Amino acid sequence: MIIQEEQIDLQTPVGAMRTYVYRPVAEGKYPGVVFFSEIYQQTGPIRRSAMFLAGHGYVVAVPEIFHELNPIGAVLAYDKQGTDKGNADKIAKTLQSYDDDCGEVFSYLTKHSACTGMLGAIGICIGGHLAFRAGMQSGVRASACFYATDIHKRSLAEGMNDNSLDRIPEIGAELLMIWGRQDPHIPTEGRALIYQRLSEVGTQFTWHEFNGQHAFMRDEGHRYDPELSALCWKLVLALFGRQLGEGRGSGTEEASVKGVKDSCC
Repeated sequence: MIIQEEQIDLQTPVGAMRTYVYRPVAEGKYPGVVFFSEIYQQTGPIRRSAMFLAGHGYVVAVPEIFHELNPIGAVLAYDKQGTDKGNADKIAKTLQSYDDDCGEVFSYLTKHSACTGMLGAIGICIGGHLAFRAGMQSGVRASACFYATDIHKRSLAEGMNDNSLDRIPEIGAELLMIWGRQDPHIPTEGRALIYQRLSEVGTQFTWHEFNGQHAFMRDEGHRYDPELSALCWKLVLALFGRQLGEGRGSGTEEASVKGVKDSCC
């Protein structure tokens, strides 16, 4: 599918939240997915991943997770300075603000003219944690969580004492939990704690641990694992296909929209 991109500023209690929306050009209705980024916000790898997902028939919304702490459109670099800023923002933001943002994006997707109303979430790193919490939102049917940081340490948000472990019984979505065994941010005992808690309360989930490092999905840098990334995308698409259903596209796209001409490219 050919993809179109748009930007919208959603209003939250703490200000405007720039949100990037990717969806098929073909007219029709498609399931909606919120894509929560790493601490760097919408970088090139996040944008490409969102477009990849949208190309499989989804309306994908990528909110700026630290919108109240940075200028609109801010992207943090994959370096020490960017990492330090992102980690500082992660604990400067309140837990209520994280949840308010999540609800606002889902509300936007529910009302979107191209969305079927079937909702899911996906997230990477801190975004994996936010996708985990998104599974607690009413109407969210599936959440794909990649190496979700801080759940086991209860260290998300201001005060570094979040309640994600305590609220696991509220998760109504089917979860896809994906981890890298060589990820130092979520050690074996941390993963075991999350697994035990999910099992205790009967959450519907699948659990995958791979020989991969933190950020193995990011298609920049030395930790990227293309083969593993491809495998994980298949798992994500299977989850969303099962829980969210397929879009109802018209199957037609005007050549002028696609930019196709008779002459050679």
